[in-house]
Amino acid sequence: MKIEVVASRLAELGNPARLRAFRLLVQAGDEGLPVGEIQAHLKIPSSTLSHHIAHLVSAGLITQTREGRVLRCRVDFRATAEVLRFLMNNCCAGVVATPSAEG
Repeated sequence: MKIEVVASRLAELGNPARLRAFRLLVQAGDEGLPVGEIQAHLKIPSSTLSHHIAHLVSAGLITQTREGRVLRCRVDFRATAEVLRFLMNNCCAGVVATPSAEG
């Protein structure tokens, strides 16, 4: 995974409202939640929530599907796992020392 993609996804999660929405959707699991339920849980205006959801969708962290009149949001667990794998890659493998600039 490219570092630019990971950085973009983490940047979108750096906003408190987006992080709260993402965590709520993680709790909801594969079923996800309708936008109205997300709004009720987070207690933010619908226009503000739409803005934050658009950022998460653009980053590839969540998906949206229309079910009649309901717009349902779900975490893209594959994309989320990719970010976590990237962050944890080579965990505890040690760091190779580089030569000192001093000599």
